[in-house]
Amino acid sequence: MSEVRWERYPLVGQSQHARSWLRIQADLQRAPSTVEAYGRALEEYLVFCEERGMVITQAGREHVAAYVRHLAQRPNPRGARVRVLDSGAGLANATMHLKLTAIRLFYDYLVEEAIRSENPVGRGGYTPGVASGGGRRGLVRRYESLPWIPSDDEYRALLAAAREEPLRNQCMLMLAYLCALRREELCALTMADVGIDPRLVRVRAEVTKGRRERVVPYSDVLDPFYAAYLRHRRMLSRDSGPLFLSESRRNFGQPVTIWTWSKVVARLADRAGLHRFSTHTLRHLRLTDLARSGWDMHAIAAFAGHRSTDTTLRYIHRSGRELAAQLAAGMAEIHAWRAALMAEVLS
Repeated sequence: MSEVRWERYPLVGQSQHARSWLRIQADLQRAPSTVEAYGRALEEYLVFCEERGMVITQAGREHVAAYVRHLAQRPNPRGARVRVLDSGAGLANATMHLKLTAIRLFYDYLVEEAIRSENPVGRGGYTPGVASGGGRRGLVRRYESLPWIPSDDEYRALLAAAREEPLRNQCMLMLAYLCALRREELCALTMADVGIDPRLVRVRAEVTKGRRERVVPYSDVLDPFYAAYLRHRRMLSRDSGPLFLSESRRNFGQPVTIWTWSKVVARLADRAGLHRFSTHTLRHLRLTDLARSGWDMHAIAAFAGHRSTDTTLRYIHRSGRELAAQLAAGMAEIHAWRAALMAEVLS
């Protein structure tokens, strides 16, 4: 069961309805990162309402619209570190949609509980076959950008920065790329999930975004690093549970959390001068490499655990295959090169 970290959302904890809704999300086994995102989004909305004397249960569409304006214009908390937003102000389009989704779901709950009659956030919609104007548009227009991936020189810089990291972090970095793992999937790996012969990683359904289990292969480039880490891990714990363990005095021997891994990656990004690099970047890079190497769209979708190939198409388009099919043959060895470079620089 997901544990709610109430100290992170004090206003949510103080609001009867907000607290009840977030508790329900955790009890329904939402992913920890989802509960975290919902909690942060609702906390920010409650702060906004409190500062303006708005009663959250009575807010109308004009109040929600004012909040959207606030999100679009406020100084970005990451300031100069933001590379996607030229002004350094406001939030990314996807982030705004995530925050509004949490608020919409909260108001859905209030409607279901008969606390209010309608949802002020509403939903965008489209009816096939209806001319323009027959659908409903959401509060914020949705934009979809291609995933950012580092250039070859930026990739080298990242690996050079990773040479200073402990063996555990190097293994996590390699597995994140080789198996295209999300941070939740990576941190949730157990000893039993990683096979040595054959080299396969089992990603359990309960830790995935789409709740679909998958088994993916990894390259032999990981072998010496993984063997060395297993020897090191035996000095931390003989337990056959979680694979990656904390060595801090406060959490010694406990599983590495997604927040710890995010801090590790942020430190690497700073050291390499790649502020757009995140825990998800290696997944984007791996799937793009598979597309460049000529993998079929459905095979990439299975590798990634995508429910829909629409998501996978982003990587197919990124590869430029439809514009230059002959490029696929020339890129057939790209994964072997990148994996070998990883082993060379980190060893």
